[in-house]
Amino acid sequence: MSQLPSLFDIFTCVTDPRDPRRVEHPLPGVLTIAVCGVLVGADTFEEIALWAQEKEAWLRQYVNLPNGIPSHDTFARLFGLIDPKQFEAAFRRWVAEVLPGLSPQVVALDGKTSRRSAKTGEAPLHLVSAFAADAGVILGQHATATKSNEKTAIPDLLATLALEGCIVTIDAMGTQPSIAQAIRDQQADYVLAVKRNQPQLWEAMEDFFALFQSAPTDKTPHQVSEDIDKGHGRQETRRCYVFDALACLPNPERWPDLKSFAVIETSREVNGKVTEERRCYISSLPPDAPVLARTIRQHWCVENQVHWCLDVTFADDQMRARTAHAGHNLAILKRLTLNLIRLDPLPRKGSLKTKRIIAATSDEYRAHLLGLK
Repeated sequence: MSQLPSLFDIFTCVTDPRDPRRVEHPLPGVLTIAVCGVLVGADTFEEIALWAQEKEAWLRQYVNLPNGIPSHDTFARLFGLIDPKQFEAAFRRWVAEVLPGLSPQVVALDGKTSRRSAKTGEAPLHLVSAFAADAGVILGQHATATKSNEKTAIPDLLATLALEGCIVTIDAMGTQPSIAQAIRDQQADYVLAVKRNQPQLWEAMEDFFALFQSAPTDKTPHQVSEDIDKGHGRQETRRCYVFDALACLPNPERWPDLKSFAVIETSREVNGKVTEERRCYISSLPPDAPVLARTIRQHWCVENQVHWCLDVTFADDQMRARTAHAGHNLAILKRLTLNLIRLDPLPRKGSLKTKRIIAATSDEYRAHLLGLK
């Protein structure tokens, strides 16, 4: 991969919310310092300021610092004032430059709560992220509104993304006809999980599959795909059954361009103990078991490669920034930094934590990773 576009150039598009007569630290420079700090392992504004003070000479090569390094209070106050919608728009512009083409790609949508970000009497910050599973990159995110849930945030997030030719996967919270239509309007396909929040649909699929299992299989047109994983004393068998018998579903016309539904049966054996699980999905894709099995499997990348990494590597659940928009903007900053590491133009072996250590110790690697010139 070639040199990444400079974040400094992207941040010039973010409006500075401060009184221009009282600005001591230019906004693009402050944001660039914050990205550098999070990249090298700083997870709070205080840690970012302390690291920047130690690396001021290096930062001056790339960032205009007319009044030195901002204090941690300046970082917190400024991040609280920045409009998160503008900051998110800058994030998406940067992603569009480094990843101009998506199709074909599985794009998984799922939400994550920053558990300690809640103010008194309010719910904690909850962001719905769109994750390009093949590229390993977060495409964008959108916060759920106060006293709302993912059903209202997902359409807003979808409207900001270019998804033509992609397959969008969403857990049961987003299984709504209006969301399926929004995906199709983007000329993308959908694979949506079905649970008890769609009780009639879920029961019809469960009843159909029970009859299918009890009847001769040659009388029910279907496809099946099987995967077996072994390791560390565990064996997991996954079977994906795909059908196009849409007439058995209640009001299938509610779901735009519905072409198939799938049932995933999972059997896990650990130390001689067997557990079984069954999951249901509807899709605008044709009935192709290997394709649907692979797509559903890729959806869970958002849990392993985004949510888990944010908690373990970036301490997202421990984030206590609660002043105005500070928590929201810091959460976006952490996702941007996760993308930076994943898009490493000089790939290095090791975990995300290891790469943050390398970025903290190597000035050359840090500058190259950030696209600084």
